Amino acid sequence: MRKFILPLIAFTCILLSCSDDDNGDFIDTDTIGQTFEIGNVDFFTNDGFSAAVNVIVPNTIEVFESDVPLVFVLDPDATAANGVDVFEPLPRTFFFNNGGFAQYRFNFIFDNATGIFDLDIILESDDFDALSTGFTQNQVFRIVIVPSEFAQNNDTSNLGDVLSLLNLD
Repeated sequence: MRKFILPLIAFTCILLSCSDDDNGDFIDTDTIGQTFEIGNVDFFTNDGFSAAVNVIVPNTIEVFESDVPLVFVLDPDATAANGVDVFEPLPRTFFFNNGGFAQYRFNFIFDNATGIFDLDIILESDDFDALSTGFTQNQVFRIVIVPSEFAQNNDTSNLGDVLSLLNLD
């Protein structure tokens, strides 16, 4: 019987020391990323070198200034080979045998005054007009909005201040 008491006490301590969230919910919705996809994205250029598509974030996703997006493009070749959707992270660059290139990238801006989050997906190439429709038409992107908080700027040059900040004596 004594052999079971120590493991039972250890298990109970571990179980009681775990918490699910700071607000008592079982799902920590304030730190879980939000994901959505946009499909049938077509790129058209005006300058022969680049094209941009503005992404509309669904109303159900609240974006804050400190949040960051991650953007992925569906890889049709890898998807066909694996039988499941395969997404590649941006930026993604392709180099061609003739020395040319194509690159998907993105940028985002958060206007704190208006609360507007602006995300553009950009396709660039040294010869945009030579790109096949496999690059410019019917692209699928997966966007993940990762919640984050701005880190506080703390002076780490003074050991006493660092110990105080970490509540250490």
